[in-house]
Amino acid sequence: MRAKLLGSVVFLSFGALQATPVSTSPTRLDHILLWGRSIDQVTSIMAVKLGFQVRPGHDPGGVANRYVRLADSSFVELLGITKPDPVFDPGMKEDQNVFKGGPGSRSFGFRSSALDAIRRLMLDQHYAVTPFFSGPGDAKKPGWRLFAFDHAPLSSSTFFIDYAADYAPDQFDPSNMGDYDATREHPNGAREMSSIWLVSGDAESDRKQLEKMGFGHAVPIKLPALGASGFCVPVGPTALLALQPDGNGIAAETMAHGSPRILGVSYGVIDLGRAQRWVERGYEQKLTTYRGLSGESFLAPTRDDLGLSIEFHAMQSGMAPCAGARLRK
Repeated sequence: MRAKLLGSVVFLSFGALQATPVSTSPTRLDHILLWGRSIDQVTSIMAVKLGFQVRPGHDPGGVANRYVRLADSSFVELLGITKPDPVFDPGMKEDQNVFKGGPGSRSFGFRSSALDAIRRLMLDQHYAVTPFFSGPGDAKKPGWRLFAFDHAPLSSSTFFIDYAADYAPDQFDPSNMGDYDATREHPNGAREMSSIWLVSGDAESDRKQLEKMGFGHAVPIKLPALGASGFCVPVGPTALLALQPDGNGIAAETMAHGSPRILGVSYGVIDLGRAQRWVERGYEQKLTTYRGLSGESFLAPTRDDLGLSIEFHAMQSGMAPCAGARLRK
């Protein structure tokens, strides 16, 4: 895992145990790492079919990255191989062995301004954590810092990261706030990442680990649209879903053809109808809405293209993470 995060750190250029309840913590879900069949393929899917704006990244060693950044400061890091015999770190090689050159995601990050305290508390809980990695500036003023785990505590790999207040890797001029804001405006109206969905054969194990890491208050959930059940766990303003297959459906199909991974990501949009029309045009098929954990929602048919599901839902002002799960209990 340490080598894997070293590779991820190159891209981030880009690119919890707590004494108080999670609800008062500055911690939130930050981003996922998403592999495509190629960098141009995954860029095309995200931009043309789904209506996201994709920002440039870098291409060190034959593995390129690009970004989808949202107004709530979350993002997706897109990865793709650009030449034969690319230079993989061990984590990339592990991803490629699992995905066999196909699309998918197995890693996500938590963001917190209290990294030092969280790392100390993780050590107190006997987690094997890495040293801090930082970049791209210098030791006195790094653009970001992170630490990870030598042995992943959850079914998908994770890490904790924080950024300097003025860190803006996709801007030519970080002082130009107009440029900054424009890069977070998307044709599909997406404004926030509300949840990341993990799938494994044992959702209870993920729930226990999350509670040990400081993320308690799990709410049992059953998601017929995914054929899954498990738990919704609040993480600041976001939610982490720990799921397992529950009958036939997307969750069972995903586990039947692979290992534990990120099953999906949910995005809040300012106009659900606009997002639905964009995706329907992109995929040339009609889609239906359903009542999800975050209200009225629809699933984009992205599993073959991206190796995970993308859910869009109407934004609801003031709605707490997992509130929809509590209402459905």
